[in-house]
Amino acid sequence: MVTIRLPGTALRLALAATAALSLAACAHKPPAYPTTAPVAPPQAAPEPPRAPTAAPRVEPVSQGALPGSEKDFVINVGDRVYFDFDSYSVRGDATPLLEAQAGWLKRYPAVQVRVEGNCDERGTREYNLALGARRANAVREYLVSHGVEAARISTVSFGKEKPFDVGSGDAADSHNRNARTSVIAGARMP
Repeated sequence: MVTIRLPGTALRLALAATAALSLAACAHKPPAYPTTAPVAPPQAAPEPPRAPTAAPRVEPVSQGALPGSEKDFVINVGDRVYFDFDSYSVRGDATPLLEAQAGWLKRYPAVQVRVEGNCDERGTREYNLALGARRANAVREYLVSHGVEAARISTVSFGKEKPFDVGSGDAADSHNRNARTSVIAGARMP
């Protein structure tokens, strides 16, 4: 093997020249693109002025229920009022709902309803059937006193036989002490 010895300055010069040649070989020129002015998009012809129009009429939201249908009654009015323990007196918090039911029933005079009285699990079967009947009749009398024809409203008591809430305890009991107004005929079909 032959070794070539270069003086210090020559060695540095040789290294610098090699580095310069390496960098020059890697240099990259960007391709030349033709330079043209950007073209503006075509302008749309101006629209002729429109005559003023009335604001669109906004209909109330009915939650997808056909007005006068059973679904409309349940969703937009409400079908159930609640009672205190061992009571059939209509509570104050039930009166707005019963007034809404009376208004809906007067608006749809062909509709017939059944008021179903219900009780919680406490008490005998016989006692709860009687209490459920009193609750159903209390709701019926309220609706009649607010202008709904008595012939359109029937009543039934389920006592504790058809619980709304199948759980047990105070919360379930309070849900099951109710009267449900059920549409049985004359409602619009979806």
